[in-house]
Amino acid sequence: MTTLAITGMTCDHCQKAVKTALEGVQGTQQVAVDLEQGRATVQGDVQPKLLVQAVQEQGYSAQLLNTEAAS
Repeated sequence: MTTLAITGMTCDHCQKAVKTALEGVQGTQQVAVDLEQGRATVQGDVQPKLLVQAVQEQGYSAQLLNTEAAS
């Protein structure tokens, strides 16, 4: 699981845009975006830098918080 801090999200539309962008990254299996906490968690075999890039392409800032290997 990979956790990202997302800044710039202010509404449900922003949340959906980030979720859609993350779901479009190859290897993503499941995405959850928390608007209030400004965080996104992604499950799957993905490259974290591609997740950050996908969010940035939508106009938001993203920072990698942590990556945990699936058990």
